[in-house]
Amino acid sequence: MEKTLWQRLNKPIIGLAPMDGVTDVVYRTIQKKYGNPDLLYTEFTSVEGICHNANRLLRDFTYTEEQRPIIAQIFGSTPEYFRQTAVLLCELGFDGIDINMGCPAKTMHKQGSGAQLIRTPQLAKEIIRQTRQGITDYENGMRSKDCPDLSPRIVEEVKKRNKEVVNWPEKVALSVKTRVGFNEPITKEWIQALLEEKPEAIALHGRTLKQQYSGLASWEEITKAVEAAKGTGTLILGNGDVNSYQDAIEKVEKYGVDGVLIGRASFGNPFVFKKEKQDINIFEVALEHCRLYEETYKDAGKNKFLPMRKHLGWYVKGISNAKEVRMKLFRAENTKEVEGIFREFKLI
Repeated sequence: MEKTLWQRLNKPIIGLAPMDGVTDVVYRTIQKKYGNPDLLYTEFTSVEGICHNANRLLRDFTYTEEQRPIIAQIFGSTPEYFRQTAVLLCELGFDGIDINMGCPAKTMHKQGSGAQLIRTPQLAKEIIRQTRQGITDYENGMRSKDCPDLSPRIVEEVKKRNKEVVNWPEKVALSVKTRVGFNEPITKEWIQALLEEKPEAIALHGRTLKQQYSGLASWEEITKAVEAAKGTGTLILGNGDVNSYQDAIEKVEKYGVDGVLIGRASFGNPFVFKKEKQDINIFEVALEHCRLYEETYKDAGKNKFLPMRKHLGWYVKGISNAKEVRMKLFRAENTKEVEGIFREFKLI
């Protein structure tokens, strides 16, 4: 029987959590090279956007073979669009497809997607069913060109990228990332509803939507998901406030999860996934990040370097004169200027 990535990975699984505006292909390259997390996710991408001819969104589905296993994360509220997008993602060679049912952004839950799906469990289950149907359709020979809502332009781009895939997965996995509740925790009922559709894995953030990212994540609530999933074959990964490799291992042992996703603790610190302290200058890593960013987004327009500045702010966090260095970095326009600032402050 063909195995999915979740069945192949050794436990405990320690992966990089998907984060909008952060985990692009460049960030993932740096994290994989220096931290080597067990798995990576793309930023979330709208199935409505993909099926409404937003060709630019395909940029979010860029990955390299070195990043495997790689999971494409998608969101939305139209089950049929999930089915067609699943076909497209299988054709692009992703190891897995993850459905975002946890993003707290107001724009998303007003559209009925993200964490809003916690309030509409029947729709959530139908979305899982249709996504799985898309994977099955692909296995039975369906391709993006056969999907009625995918534009010829998107189909052509998918076809082009399809030729570049080297390591095809045995079988594309289906997973969900969500939260413990909307206003209040309803972990047991919500997870049981999702388990009816048998996703291969559920990654659970220990906060409600109402909490956003404030307060502490409740790992006691995550334990309720572990209990609910016993004997089902669905893996449970915990997420929220994991700040080191050791912390991840301790949470696995204490709360019984199959793995952990690390998010914000990876900012400017790919070594967070390593058991041992790394003897590598983090500012050299930051420069490598800058160079790769410039190369990857060279056609992104006048302010292309702007998004890189937040990463630079994270890299210098914790140094004695961080505020002064950060002020200069936030005015940098390119890698050369960043290198000059690092040399000025004797960081490299």
